[in-house]
Amino acid sequence: MLYIERNDNGTIAAIHQTPTDKATEQKTLLDEEVIAFLGKDSDLDSWIQLLSLSDISIIRVIEDLIDVLVKKNVIMLTDLPEEARDKLKERKRVRKKMGNDAIIVDDII
Repeated sequence: MLYIERNDNGTIAAIHQTPTDKATEQKTLLDEEVIAFLGKDSDLDSWIQLLSLSDISIIRVIEDLIDVLVKKNVIMLTDLPEEARDKLKERKRVRKKMGNDAIIVDDII
């Protein structure tokens, strides 16, 4: 989720990863106003940062997709490279310790 800071005219002045005193309005990555704001910025770094924010949420989706495919015997975990298996196991352990192994809608959006 992105947090929008608006100027006196009501247009987007800044986009933040976390809420601030001036940025409490939430918008998604695909919001047309967010895309238009970023489109004004010819700096490639803004677009790279936006993509990296979406990477965080898509990782959870991919982890859960792999779990479903394994459970349905579509793929075997051993079909994946050892490094990938190790990373998945590590993340699964961390998520289990967090006590939150289910996808949360806000994490996806």
